[in-house]
Amino acid sequence: MYAILDIETTGGQFNEEGITEIAIYKFDGHEVIDQFISLVNPEIPIQPFVVKLTGINNAMLRSAPKFFEIAKRIIEITSDCIIVAHNASFDYRILRTEFRRLGYDFEARTLCTVELSKKLIPEQTSYSLGKLVRALGIPMADRHRASGDAMATVKLFKMLLEKDLEKTIVKDFIKLEVEKGIAPKLLDLLRQMPSKTGVYYIHNESGTLIYIGKSQNIKKRINQHFTGITTKSKKIQAEAFTITYDETGSELIALLKESEEIKINRPRYNRSQRKTLFQYALYAEKDANGYINLRLEKADGRKKEITSFASLQEGKNALFRFTTKYHLCQKLTGLYQSKKECFQYKIKECDGACLGEVTPEVYNARVQQFISENSFENKSMILIDKGRNVNERSAVLIENGVYKGYAYYDLNYQITNIEILKNILIPMQNNRDVKNIIQNDIRRSKTLKILYF
Repeated sequence: MYAILDIETTGGQFNEEGITEIAIYKFDGHEVIDQFISLVNPEIPIQPFVVKLTGINNAMLRSAPKFFEIAKRIIEITSDCIIVAHNASFDYRILRTEFRRLGYDFEARTLCTVELSKKLIPEQTSYSLGKLVRALGIPMADRHRASGDAMATVKLFKMLLEKDLEKTIVKDFIKLEVEKGIAPKLLDLLRQMPSKTGVYYIHNESGTLIYIGKSQNIKKRINQHFTGITTKSKKIQAEAFTITYDETGSELIALLKESEEIKINRPRYNRSQRKTLFQYALYAEKDANGYINLRLEKADGRKKEITSFASLQEGKNALFRFTTKYHLCQKLTGLYQSKKECFQYKIKECDGACLGEVTPEVYNARVQQFISENSFENKSMILIDKGRNVNERSAVLIENGVYKGYAYYDLNYQITNIEILKNILIPMQNNRDVKNIIQNDIRRSKTLKILYF
């Protein structure tokens, strides 16, 4: 759990400031599950510049509770949590100072969203909360009030969790659980999982990632791991200590995240998935008569492929569909075999003679149309799909044929302003696997919307 907070103070000498307002949102990595917001009577005057900045004045605080009256609630909501704040050293120091005045030693682990932002969202012109969230297209209300700033920090932290592909933030959280000695049974782990689309991460007792997977139903898939009888399943069952997960909403983003994060983290039980996912590829070449032939072969990195497939049968099935849609000759796609009827022209013992009715120029135009519609080489587009909730959408950015990454957005200007989209983007590597994951999803998805730019 994370306790994401913001504190407003009176200003004044170092370690002599008093709290005027505090907001704490308890966040489980996916949503806010508890909150505490209160004005606080600091029992000392507020500095004039602070009144001007926050709008909080001495008169507003006369009837507010004093710190000792809310101290118990603060301890309850932050218990067993990592404290998260924008410039965490300031907020944590203020809290510790107030508790010390009461004779209580308040201690917690902290995470600073300023430092995390500098690492995960580099090259921003400013890392002040207001300017940073504006650059990221994060809506913000009540600037310089504790609740507004804390909620903006929640949204920023959620984005930083997404951008943390190496899972350093989550690993720190797992270490905290290990120190507390929490070792739930497999059934307890399963009970915590959602029946939603996303990526899940299985950790052992040392906090090390041992397996990364994706599913349209995370709970169902993890149940299969926990009831499986294969050697790998039994090893996962023996070592599983904690499971974390990221909801994605979009199956495409789940596939892209899984592929990227397996390559980055290299979990021991994902060995087979470290290799390329797509073993067969479709290639085009002209024959002696000038016709473009399509050939489904073992993938060869030295040759330029149109698209690729996980298995030979998947490739053949797709190629059959392509011949029908684009009126292609089966003999020139390598699908026709002797003693079978020509699929397109219904001729037995097909020898390709039907091509005499179609000139190479006309036939090749059909092939080029197929290639253009099934490859995004040199194209710039945004693939829009479902988000993690009804108000959100996901976006995958491809620029000049290169996959750049994905983002979530809930405001139209975040998607129509390409600079804001690039700021909120979770950058990812462009490689053969992700290119073909995207091409495959474009071929079969019924919900995907494509914006060209």
